[in-house]
Amino acid sequence: MSALPWFVAAWLFGIGLYGLATSRHAVHLVGCLTVCQSATYVLLLGLGFVDGAGPPIFYDHPPGTPAVDPIVQALVLTDIVVGAAVSALLLAVAVQVQKRRHTLDPQVLRPLRPPESTPERSSR
Repeated sequence: MSALPWFVAAWLFGIGLYGLATSRHAVHLVGCLTVCQSATYVLLLGLGFVDGAGPPIFYDHPPGTPAVDPIVQALVLTDIVVGAAVSALLLAVAVQVQKRRHTLDPQVLRPLRPPESTPERSSR
């Protein structure tokens, strides 16, 4: 296996992590999280790649013919579906935050409830 998928995955993850750390907009945060998750696609595909191997369809291949691992392909597809679902859920939350709070800046958002203060008890 080549080291290129590892470097590309690390680069994508680093770019996404930098975006997560410096973002001041909730939709940008979701996009950066998606970039971080795309690093897993590259890494899994790099791990499952076999040079000179064919598809994992064995009905017309003679025994001993190299083939790629179908488990890795299934994991990548599952990762893509889960990533799309998480991104859609987070974007829906961002829309609701915008409707209720009129901002998507995470630093401006305050807690939903004010912090509970302890009332001073009067002495009797």
